[in-house]
Amino acid sequence: MTQVIMFQGTGSNVGKSIIAAGFCRLLANRGWRVAPFKGQNMALNSGVTPLGEEMGRAQVLQAEAARIPPDVRMNPVLIKPEGPGVSQLIHLGKVQGSYTYSGYYELAETNFQIVTQAYEALAQEYDFIVMEGAGSPAEINLQTTDITNMRLAHYAQATVVIVADIDRGGVFAWMKGTYDLIPSRYQPLIQGFLINKFRGDYELLKPGIAMWQDINPVPVVGTIPWVRLELDEEDSQNLRSHVPSVVRLRITVIRFPYISNFTDVAPLRLIPETAVQFVTEPEDLNDADVIILPGSKNTILDLQFLKRSGLFSKLQELKGKVLIIGICGGYQMLGEQITDPHGLEGDTAMESGLHFLEMSTEMAPEKKLQQRLYRGQGPWQGLEWFGYEIHMGRSKLNDPNVEVLTSPSECLVRESNQNIVGTYLHGVFDSSEITQRLFASIRPEVPIEYDYLKHKDQELDRLAELLEAHCDVETILNRRSQNNEMAF
Repeated sequence: MTQVIMFQGTGSNVGKSIIAAGFCRLLANRGWRVAPFKGQNMALNSGVTPLGEEMGRAQVLQAEAARIPPDVRMNPVLIKPEGPGVSQLIHLGKVQGSYTYSGYYELAETNFQIVTQAYEALAQEYDFIVMEGAGSPAEINLQTTDITNMRLAHYAQATVVIVADIDRGGVFAWMKGTYDLIPSRYQPLIQGFLINKFRGDYELLKPGIAMWQDINPVPVVGTIPWVRLELDEEDSQNLRSHVPSVVRLRITVIRFPYISNFTDVAPLRLIPETAVQFVTEPEDLNDADVIILPGSKNTILDLQFLKRSGLFSKLQELKGKVLIIGICGGYQMLGEQITDPHGLEGDTAMESGLHFLEMSTEMAPEKKLQQRLYRGQGPWQGLEWFGYEIHMGRSKLNDPNVEVLTSPSECLVRESNQNIVGTYLHGVFDSSEITQRLFASIRPEVPIEYDYLKHKDQELDRLAELLEAHCDVETILNRRSQNNEMAF
């Protein structure tokens, strides 16, 4: 029988995704066949499976932790905010349309059926399913439409472990309030609490854990110390700049309101003596060697943000003086105009771009989703690397000064005279050789050599070791639920 562990949280951003990834690696290291699962995810960071289906980036990382290919059944319902009060709904990797919040919640039963069917299919193939909840199960206003916390845990008869973030303070109140607000019929599923992001002297915390045992029947099964791990972040609220004490290369990334797939720039933090900073103000671009316009879930709204903020004018001022790279939505902004005849991104039918490339983009109803091996051409003949595409726009490039560096064409282009690069490829910086070639025009003296995939794999092993050392893993894996419906 498939064994199911579910990590829920006292709130968002408490570390559920990373701990779930860590348990995927821990179990894989012990020789189990394990798969991650998050029934419903709301995120602008997404990836593409080998079959060309879209899923949350956190579950892609968790699949990598489990040493298996990403499978859209691991995240059957994905919600991507695309404008005020509106989100794009994705079922099993395919876009279903755009919905208001109320419209989405009217689909709760349909979505739950999709979630449970995907879970059942995965459960036939794996020894363990490591589930991740969403937000908090204690949101009493959302419990009637819940499809990914306690209702799903009950359906799967999962052992539930609730993660709490002590770094924010009030951890015992948060744990107690969460437990008390979960409907009593689901409380027997909760088998432990994990205190996450702990700093300081553990001896000072021990009395609190002992007192906790007197006020709650569910034990604390681990205290995870604060450790900085270089792993993909799920949410843009976790974005952080990286500035070493000595800086030889300064990379600035414009933080759009609807920034997506910001994990594209994560490998750049591995370049020694390199600062990677997320910025929102024009003056923050002054010292940049490289400026990156990242992906966007709403390219037109984020282009309007560039204009309101003064970043648009600053970019035009810096053209030719620094290397400017646009990725996906950022690539589209480099052109002359973006049109949206179907109203996919709101009420604006056309918005003028930066005019850095002679290119126009039209938003199309069908999203392009592709993961594949890309090959270099022209001066990059002989190079190969993996990447993926996720975009609604279709771009037409008519610039005689542009080199097309990849096959298929127009996925990565360069206008050498003005130091402009545009690409639809996510994961373009995963290859240090590609990064070195892109940056050679601006800082040829800076050595760029790293193995991002190996580094990420080592970080996942480090995470698994951390959990082995600081959790009562055997209790988590072997605890019998109080209702005796399932035992590990």
